[in-house]
Amino acid sequence: MFHRNRFQRFGRLQDIEKSIEYENHALNLTPQGHPDLLYRHAALGVAYSDRFRRLGDFADLDKAIECDFRALALTSDNHPDLPDRHANLGASYHDRYKRLGEPNDLETAIGYLSRALALSSNNHPHLTFRYDALGVSYGDRYQLMGELEDLERSMEYRLRAIGLTPDGHPDLPRRHAALGVSYGERYQRLGDFTDLDKAIECDTRALELTPDNHPDLPRRHAALGMSYDDRYLYLGELSDLDKALECKYRALELTPNDHPDLPRRHADLGVLHTEKYHRLGEFTELEKALEYHSCALTLTPNNHPHLPNRYSALGVSHDDRYRRLGEIADLEKAIEYHSNALSLTPIRHPHLPRRYEALGASYTNRYRHLDQIADLEKSIEFKSHALTLTPDNHPQLPRRYDALGLSHTDRYRRLDEIADLDKSIEYKSRALELTPEDHQSLARRHSSLGVSYTDRYQCLGELKDLDKSIECHFRALSLTPEEHPDSSVRHFNWALSCHDRYQHTHDSSHLSASLDSFHKASQLLNAAPREIFKYAFQWAKLASKNSYLDPLEAFRATINLLPHYIWLGATATQRYNDLFSAENVAVRAASVAIQSSEHTLALEWLEHARCVVWTQSLMLRSPVDILHSSHPDLAAQLQSVAWQLNQVNSQSSESDSTTDTLEHRHRLAREYSDLLGQTRKLPGFEHFLQPTTCDELVQAARVGPIVVINCQDDHCDALVIMPGRGDITHIALPNFNGAKAQRTRSEMEMSVRSGRPTERGVGVGRRPVQEEEMELENVLAELWYDVVKPVLEFLGYVDDEATTQDMPHITWCPTGVISFLPLHAAGDYTKPRSRVFDYIISSYTPTLTALLASSPTTLGPESRVLLIGQEATLGHQPLPGTSKELASITNHTHGRVGHLQLSGSQATTAAVLDAMEQHDWVHLACHAHQSVDDPTESGFFLHDGTLDLGSINRRSFKGKGLAFLSACQTATGDSKLPDEAIHLASGMLMAGYSSVIATMWSVYDEDAPLVADSVYGQLMKDGKVGSGEAGKALHEAVAGLREKVGEKEFSRWVPYIHLGS
Repeated sequence: MFHRNRFQRFGRLQDIEKSIEYENHALNLTPQGHPDLLYRHAALGVAYSDRFRRLGDFADLDKAIECDFRALALTSDNHPDLPDRHANLGASYHDRYKRLGEPNDLETAIGYLSRALALSSNNHPHLTFRYDALGVSYGDRYQLMGELEDLERSMEYRLRAIGLTPDGHPDLPRRHAALGVSYGERYQRLGDFTDLDKAIECDTRALELTPDNHPDLPRRHAALGMSYDDRYLYLGELSDLDKALECKYRALELTPNDHPDLPRRHADLGVLHTEKYHRLGEFTELEKALEYHSCALTLTPNNHPHLPNRYSALGVSHDDRYRRLGEIADLEKAIEYHSNALSLTPIRHPHLPRRYEALGASYTNRYRHLDQIADLEKSIEFKSHALTLTPDNHPQLPRRYDALGLSHTDRYRRLDEIADLDKSIEYKSRALELTPEDHQSLARRHSSLGVSYTDRYQCLGELKDLDKSIECHFRALSLTPEEHPDSSVRHFNWALSCHDRYQHTHDSSHLSASLDSFHKASQLLNAAPREIFKYAFQWAKLASKNSYLDPLEAFRATINLLPHYIWLGATATQRYNDLFSAENVAVRAASVAIQSSEHTLALEWLEHARCVVWTQSLMLRSPVDILHSSHPDLAAQLQSVAWQLNQVNSQSSESDSTTDTLEHRHRLAREYSDLLGQTRKLPGFEHFLQPTTCDELVQAARVGPIVVINCQDDHCDALVIMPGRGDITHIALPNFNGAKAQRTRSEMEMSVRSGRPTERGVGVGRRPVQEEEMELENVLAELWYDVVKPVLEFLGYVDDEATTQDMPHITWCPTGVISFLPLHAAGDYTKPRSRVFDYIISSYTPTLTALLASSPTTLGPESRVLLIGQEATLGHQPLPGTSKELASITNHTHGRVGHLQLSGSQATTAAVLDAMEQHDWVHLACHAHQSVDDPTESGFFLHDGTLDLGSINRRSFKGKGLAFLSACQTATGDSKLPDEAIHLASGMLMAGYSSVIATMWSVYDEDAPLVADSVYGQLMKDGKVGSGEAGKALHEAVAGLREKVGEKEFSRWVPYIHLGS
């Protein structure tokens, strides 16, 4: 007895172990039939119960119930201890219910505990315990079944228990805590704020009365934290949330690692960090929430009644991270966890509506991501269930109405059915009516309803709907603190409403209010970056059609937000998906800047908002020598994190989909951003790794003019940078536009698809000029007259007659759809001297930055060329021409530079990758593969597999020279993302090669050796590759091919292009 009492006082494990040891010994020494036998069983049962509650070992609970049953069986009906026997057995069944969640155990517990109370006289010394135990059990049945009658009974018994407990009694803190739980539950059920105040009062009193070393102290801190959290959720006061966090952290700190309440402590902290993320928008809070919820789920046994809560909470955090980063893996995880939570929740459980609502919200997110109507229908189905199951007086009823209203808004926008819009307004209006005036969700209710009134105004054009929309959005904005993450969307909605009003009134105050809120919506960076970018971009698109909305400033905000939207912590696939939703923002922005005669700004925007993923990868490999000379430790840190981030970002999307990898990448991206921030605060490093300025970009024009072609829907422009000049010249191209470029590209693709092989392979001899070639001829003529000739005329090149040696060299930097068009082959092939190659040498570059990288221009005696040949590849056409091709290159390199040839079985992915690191140039004569879905998986087919770009990029080559890609369609971009240069050629530039020869579509195997022979013959004369030498050599080589196959065999000579310096 001594050891058990001391355990109950101090919670020391050794005391309960000793108690069980001694009680077992006493029981073994007590003969059958002895009058003390029932006491031995009863005492041992209590000891096993105590140890179960401490360690959670289910075997102890089974032993406790066995002992309690034997003690009850040995107790006569008129024995004074009979109430205690019923009470002990009721307590054990209650423990089993708490562990297994079986409703029958709870009913059995209530039965025994009720019998114990009925048998206890009014002056029974344990009467207080009887009331207390029944209060707990009825409270649990309320939590299970949601019957308000059970909650009222629970409170009645708990109040009686406290009334009978004298001051100073050791159980008084627990009684106050239990009553606090009941008040908290009644607040949750009925929404009466006085119940919440009473809950905090009881929880505070319980904590004050609990000794510092008491085993229940963690529970007291946790309970008070929960009440503060409830008050935060009602009033929105951040101080309450901070108090809740303080209490919950103290509870976790005091909870032993082997305690069964440990999962709950982690789960509670996960909830609070989720709420803080929702309040402040700080990503670190979301990461903490995920960490605590994941830990809670891991620690929770499979059969635990709280397992549905764990799944649900973790699902919410994955939903939050999906909305923040847009990664589909998080959304699928959210649906998986919410589905698990729903399937494990009993039919009549009070949390069932919450489960349906959460799963419905995830399906809403997936509908908005994938645009599958089936997901929207599931969303409506689950949210309807949630609403139907929610009692009329439940405080979550407004939330359920609003959630269902949002889905009807989505369905209205998808199907254009006015009935859905009316339902949306009906449900959202009801939600607003039921929300108390002092509730923190009131702003959200006004905002949500305002969106639906805006939709109806745009549908029916009735000004009363616009007035209601303005009223709702104004109220929502006025109720939202500026630092709140929802402030951006409130300003955006208000801006749209004011703009709608301005279009009716032409009142300058409405325009001023609209512009002010558009600015704020795109500048308040506490919301999710993807959301802020969306608001800025929508403002920019609207401003493009209405110049009074300041389109230049709108696009400035949009471009500035792009690096936050296309986050380094996301997978490459995710970043490309996000760029697709950005809808050619660079071209749009540059067009607006050009129309405003802001040519410098146009050039910078085209550079900063195109090839974004490519530029990010280059930034991770940028040298930090200058930083290292003055701050070596910071430089080393930055270089290490950048290297790691480059490694994970170069992985394929498949290998990057695990939770550990995702969170590791997110962590690295945050650390990299923090280190950059630290660096930029240092004197002299304010612009460290910042986007390149125009003054730097114009330095890229070294060997000749750079011509940037910007092609918007309704017009086209050229920006020209001349060597040695710091200004930018604008050339209008009025006869060309985006629509024409799209049509021209389609015609060209159809032509080359009909007449060329699908991959490099053996041709069928000289073909007669076919209809397909004539279509391609028409395309080249249009490009000549509408784009290329006007540029050459402006530069004064059309009148010149020059040889290849002194011919001007233009580097084309096309944007948008025109990126797919062969400007280097433009010409009217029915007239003499009407071809671009009569006047200039053409090269291409995806960005100007690609031309700025310093690289060796001359091959010295120690330079080496790597030759890769794959004549036979399983599943592909044989390439007999590769042997001839490599032999001719070897003939040119022999005696001038070192070379290594890897062919057939020698050309494994590992061997080639290692050799690339040791050689300056590389020539790849093989089949290739381009993956539009995941560019890191694009690569070259070698003997044992694919050498993909991800593997090449992880090596971080530096200072390489020429990469000759004698394979199929190595410079074919992605039609969905023309400005991202998603092809093997740009990938090799990104990998560190300064000059690349590639093909726009598949070439004939018989043509490749001729081109390679000519190129290397020219380059090896002087051993130069920079200063335009590679472009000049290809110019001559293609001229030779053209002469051999015929000028109008366009599909054979047009595909060869040069990129880079």
